[in-house]
Amino acid sequence: MPDIALVNGRFLPWSEATVSIDDRGFQFGDGVYEVIRTYRGTPFELEAHLARLDRSMKELSLSQPYSRTQWAQWIQQGLSQAGYQEAKVYIQITRGVAPRDHAFPADSAPTVVMTVRELRPLALQIRQDGVIARTCEDLRWGRCDIKSVNLLANVLAREGAKQARVFEAILVRDSLVTEGSLSNVMAVRSGAIVTAPEGPRILSGVTRTVVLGLAKKEGIPVEERFMTVDALYAADEVFLTGTTVEVLGVVRVDGRPIGSGRPGPITKTLAARWALLTG
Repeated sequence: MPDIALVNGRFLPWSEATVSIDDRGFQFGDGVYEVIRTYRGTPFELEAHLARLDRSMKELSLSQPYSRTQWAQWIQQGLSQAGYQEAKVYIQITRGVAPRDHAFPADSAPTVVMTVRELRPLALQIRQDGVIARTCEDLRWGRCDIKSVNLLANVLAREGAKQARVFEAILVRDSLVTEGSLSNVMAVRSGAIVTAPEGPRILSGVTRTVVLGLAKKEGIPVEERFMTVDALYAADEVFLTGTTVEVLGVVRVDGRPIGSGRPGPITKTLAARWALLTG
């Protein structure tokens, strides 16, 4: 089964899918992206992902070249050509090609790239055992709510986690936990879920929204507020949410065990509800 690429409305062989070196995404990181996964060949929460894509573009004054109906058609066509049951659809839209100048060009057309690649879910044993994380300083820009292709701070955090041989980097700004390098972070304290509130300091994940909705249906209290690193260490449970990680327990942070050192009951409950929703 082939990986599929769409560039400016044309499906191309992977080796021919290229963009100009004058593209503002390459030159400035002047663009946005979105990642959508499938379950049994069907995109999950497609409307929510496309709505977030539109919002990110609006915040950067980027023009949306396609309607949501057209996007749904492109995505379905790509998935049909690729043939993967479990796939990761990546969409990137930049301000387009123009001579290098920081100011917006007057007449550039957006560059649109979409790829469809196979997604390999995390091993069941990793989900059962939970993962280890470390904290690091949140060096990102002030508009983390925009899903921008400017990801250097995330890259550095992720590389630090890799070098430390842990799964995720949990970002901290002014002693407060914001989110992970590729996930949202949630803690359980006295039976309630605590997670950073929506706003410019986090990218509010589609999975985050769904998981909080599942928690409320289970009668689990949710507190959207920032927590300190010390509060994170003292949590009964910590878990991550995200498109690729889904609901994933964290059992150790900075060498300190979280709760019992195993994924806790609320984490397990929400992971089970997620599996029912997507299974």
